Amino acid sequence: MLRRILAVLLDLSVSVLILLAVWIFSYKLPQSGIRAETQVAEIGAGVQIFERTQIRRDTTDWHAKFADKFTDTVVATDTSYTSPDLSGVLRAVGEMRKADLAVAVVLAVGYVSAEGWMIWYLLKGMCGTSLWRCISCSFIGFFFSGITPSATGGQPVQLYDMKKDGIALSASSVVLMTVALFYKVVLVLLGAGIGLFWRMSLKDYMKGYYGLYFFGLLCNAAFVLLLLFVMFSPEKIRAFIYRMDDLFTRIGIWKKSDRRKKKTDAFLDGYRETVCFFKSHRKVIAVIFAVTCLQRLLSCVGTYAVYRGLRLCGTGVMDIALLQAAVYITVEILPLPGAQGISEAVYHTAFSGIFPGTSLLVSMCVTRGISFYLNLLIGLIVFGVRMMGGKNKK
Repeated sequence: MLRRILAVLLDLSVSVLILLAVWIFSYKLPQSGIRAETQVAEIGAGVQIFERTQIRRDTTDWHAKFADKFTDTVVATDTSYTSPDLSGVLRAVGEMRKADLAVAVVLAVGYVSAEGWMIWYLLKGMCGTSLWRCISCSFIGFFFSGITPSATGGQPVQLYDMKKDGIALSASSVVLMTVALFYKVVLVLLGAGIGLFWRMSLKDYMKGYYGLYFFGLLCNAAFVLLLLFVMFSPEKIRAFIYRMDDLFTRIGIWKKSDRRKKKTDAFLDGYRETVCFFKSHRKVIAVIFAVTCLQRLLSCVGTYAVYRGLRLCGTGVMDIALLQAAVYITVEILPLPGAQGISEAVYHTAFSGIFPGTSLLVSMCVTRGISFYLNLLIGLIVFGVRMMGGKNKK
């Protein structure tokens, strides 16, 4: 195990050194470019005069040459383009209060870890598994959800990972659906509350994305209904699977197999038993609902920690948390890997009235970097360690 960890750390160290070298060479070292000069040339004594362009080395450092191209916001026209100076963003991040930054990191990591704890809590009543395994499974799920459209890749990989640990597919599938169901239920309840009791403030903050917010809320509500149907209608699922099996048999995708039918029946019987187990243990469901509410709180309050870290004041934690929840609801269901691009666009619009000037870009980079990319990196590392562990066992 120690050798695998050292190998991962060595790979990360080499990657960091390469990136650092590229950054120093491309940005920190003085850079000189080229410039074009127009010269007048004569052919013969007063016979013909023409202009020619000659390329010469420009001795002006490009940091100073293009200093006027950096502005507080992105400004694009038909002939010019200016953008924020990222070095100023890095300086602002370095000047943030480290305690608040640490709180934001803990909240972000705790958000994913809370899902792992819920998986462990649901599984421990049916089969033995460790808390660390469940938390690592949660980070792996976050990684694959973040790189696939509409977060569709997370749960299949989690099912595969839990199957490798000896957890029955019938149990793990219901557990993951239960976690996903409560996650969406809490999100929909929160979104409905925001839309009913915080509507005017929401409209002022979201501006052009106000309508997209309600579209996202509607899609999440529809997803909740679909999950409820799948979880509590096992016989209809059985009939659907049989029809699909007959269809694939008729068109020649696979041959008719009694063994496959027996495996399907065994899976659905175990699935029904797991659902019945949760129905009879209401305390377990109540705990999962409470922890899911806490999980959602962790994800939303992290933005307030960034706000305080930038030494800003004037807006309360409730307004920032509700607005961050609105951003999540707006982009959650969109078919983009990790909701990349649209998350930043909605955040930039929604929080423009809270983070003044360049602090808006800083907060967006820090919030998105901690809540998404940090957990994505942790998930990648955990997945790599798990894969190397599997290879060594073979």
